[in-house]
Parts: sequence; C-alpha cells; structure tokens
Amino acid sequence: MLKSRFVVLMLVLLLAIPLFGAQAQDGTIIDVATQAGNFTTLLAAVEAAGLTDVLSGEGPYTVFAPSDEAFAALPAPVLDYLVANPEVLTRVLTYHVVSGSAMSADIAGMTDENGMAMADSMEMSAVGAEPMGSQLTVTVAEDGSVMVNDANVVTADVAASNGVIHVIDRVLVPDLSDLMPEIDPLSVEGDIIASGSSTVFPLSEAIAAQFSDEGFTGNISIDNIGTGGGFERFCVNAEADIANASRPIKTEEADACAALETPRIPIPFRVGLDALTVVVSSENDFVNDLTTEQLALAFSTAETWADVDPSFPAEPILRYIPGTDSGTFDYFVEVIYAKDEAPILAAANLSQSEDDNVLVQGVESSPYAIGFFGYAYYQAEASNLRALSINGITPSAETAEDGTYSLARPLFLYSDPTIMAEKPQVAAFIGYYIQVVNDVIGEVGYFPVSQYAMNRTVLWWLATSGM
Repeated sequence: MLKSRFVVLMLVLLLAIPLFGAQAQDGTIIDVATQAGNFTTLLAAVEAAGLTDVLSGEGPYTVFAPSDEAFAALPAPVLDYLVANPEVLTRVLTYHVVSGSAMSADIAGMTDENGMAMADSMEMSAVGAEPMGSQLTVTVAEDGSVMVNDANVVTADVAASNGVIHVIDRVLVPDLSDLMPEIDPLSVEGDIIASGSSTVFPLSEAIAAQFSDEGFTGNISIDNIGTGGGFERFCVNAEADIANASRPIKTEEADACAALETPRIPIPFRVGLDALTVVVSSENDFVNDLTTEQLALAFSTAETWADVDPSFPAEPILRYIPGTDSGTFDYFVEVIYAKDEAPILAAANLSQSEDDNVLVQGVESSPYAIGFFGYAYYQAEASNLRALSINGITPSAETAEDGTYSLARPLFLYSDPTIMAEKPQVAAFIGYYIQVVNDVIGEVGYFPVSQYAMNRTVLWWLATSGM
C-alpha cells in the first residue's frame, strides 16, 4: 500500500516540478523563491525577520513555503502584528523550515503505516537561537496528496543549491500559547455583549459562568438568536461585541461590517468542533442510518418514511429544523442541498425554531419525527433521542476531527480589533475563553479543535487583543 501511494505521489510531483523551470537548482532557496514570482509576501517576511542570509547560506534546508495566496488568507491585522513583532515572526517563519534536504522520496520513506511522519522544525525565537523543539506532521494520503500539519503541498521537490522547497497553500502556525498572558477574571471590569449561534450558546454560557465564578463582576449578555442574527447585530447594527457563529462569516456579512460608520474587521476565533446531529425519538425502532441521499429526501419531498426506504412504515414524516437565521440551518442546507434551501423549506409537516430546545421536544414527541441540531443538545437528551449515523458514520469526536462524519463543522467567536482595544474586557474574555475552552467543551457536548486550528486562534488573539 505504501509503495502504491509513493508511486502516485511521485507522478504528482513530476508533473508539478516543471512549474518552476529546469534551472531552479542553480540558485539558493532565496533565489529560487524570488524567480518563482509568487512568494512576494514570504520573501518580505523573511527579510523583515533577518532570515535572508540564513536561507541563502550553506544549509541544507527543507522549506515548506506558503504562497502569496496563503499569506493573503491571513487577516490583515495578523500580518501587521507579525511584521511589528520580529520575535513572533521569526518563530512562525522558522517553523516552516526543517534542517536537511528532504525530497518527497525521503518523506515517503519515513512514513508509518498510516502515511505519517514527524519532522523537527527549526522554530526559534531569534536568528541564531537554539531550535525550540517543535514538530511538523507530514501526511501522505492514499491518493498521493501530501499535507504538512493542515496545509496541502501543492508543488513539491523544487530543488535549490542549498536545499528544497515544497509549496503549501496556508501559513503554518506554531504553538504560541506561551506568549498569552494569564487572564485573571478578578481584574477585569466592564460589560460584554455577545449574540448569535444557538449551537455555540451553551458553550459560551458555560465559560461565561466560569468567568464570573472566578471573579468577573461585570455583566455578560449572551443572546441566543442564531448565527445570522448574531452577525446582523455585529455587522449591521454594531450592537454586539462578539458574534457566536456555527459557520464562517459570509461575504455579504463581512461587507456589512466594512460598511459601518466605524468599520469592523471580523476576526474569527475558532473555539470548538461540532458534529451536527440528525436525531429521531428513542421510540423510533426502524431507522438507524441514512445515506446522504435518503437524508435529503427525509427533509424535503418524502411524504412518508416509506418514501425514504420501502422497509420503513408508511407514516408521515414530522420534521423539526432550525430557523433560517441559524448557522445550523445554513450548514445543513450547504452540505445536503448544495446551498439551495428551497427543497427543505417546501417540505410538509415542517416546524422551525431558533431555539434548539423546542426542536428537541418536538422530536421527542413522536416516533415518526426527525430533526437536527448541535451535538450538545443531543447529548443532553440522549436518553430520549437517538442519533442517526450518516453513510454508516456515527457522530463522535473522532469522526468530527478526521472529517469522515459529513456534518462536522467548526464553532467560532468573532470580534473586532477596535472593539477589543476600546473594551479590554472583551479581549480578556476571549483570551480566557481560548485558555479554558478545552477543559469545558467536552462537558457541554462538543469537541476540541485540532492543535493546528487552536494555534491559529491564539495567534489571531495575540494580533488583535491589544493585551
């Protein structure tokens, strides 16, 4: 299996190499990156960090190089912060570098039975300092695709005289949590206004309660109005300090933030992972698993359960779903109906609510009911509900993290650098949230994000909190 994976990988790499020209090996890593023309931001950052001479030196080095497009995906305040903080910039850039020249054949040869290999990065706090011992995870998939942490290698084996470049599609971020100050709730004053996702609501509510228990004396208002409603309050009405969201912000919502009299830059802080759960009553004794196609039927044109599967009873389907302002609704429609909400909204026997507890009660009321909401609401009522597997995959921490469960999704807080500067209590609460969320999230009923995603969240907070 490893051999076949390696053959496919080499074919991909051989096709990719000509993009850089046959003479790439005649120059150093810096020369090759300059000639390529799509590493302008990376080269400017390397210069700002004082690493140009290092990467022009003898080496050899293996560099996982983010393209200009990868850097463009970073929030603008993050880039500004990195340039203004050479120590952090040096740590981020050197995290992309491995000592030695590791071509794709070398990487494939080091992988275990799962296609994974660990590599020691050269992450350091200053040029010439000792490496900090951080590692990168390189994964070779069955189809030959390669990932470094959670970034895809889009072009590999670009040879240079002092090493090799592998081009990746996102900026890697090391663990920078040691740079975060310890947040003491007792020293924080002022009020905080949050609103949005019903899915994120129980998590934010639990962390807000802990924040207050540990000494915060201000008021934390958290309104459960759905992700869309939260972004409206944040980006249109400019009333909320934080938007809770169970999906990424939409372009039109971000545009509304930018159009405010005092523009807002919505910064995403990814704080958890949910397995959006499709449920039936515990009294339902005929369905345990649905394919994606059956799921689409069950929430749209099927009139009875027998229309979903002839072995099911010919009883009308009772449907309980979130309202259209809900991020849960948006995500389900995106995955199951390719963003077309018309089929689900035209379904018979349809009940909608922004309150997931109402949906829970509806599904529990009949063996012929079906609904969907965040995993936490299912877990709280697991004795009265049954979670269905989708395409044979049951929702769990493992299937949500590895992506095999098709309805896994990220959970976010959004805020704005100006808000956090003018209201330090907001920055402090988000920082506290980041520091304790993994201790709380399992009790609420969701799952921690990957370390890679949390590393980005920490950097985003360092760049925008003003603390």
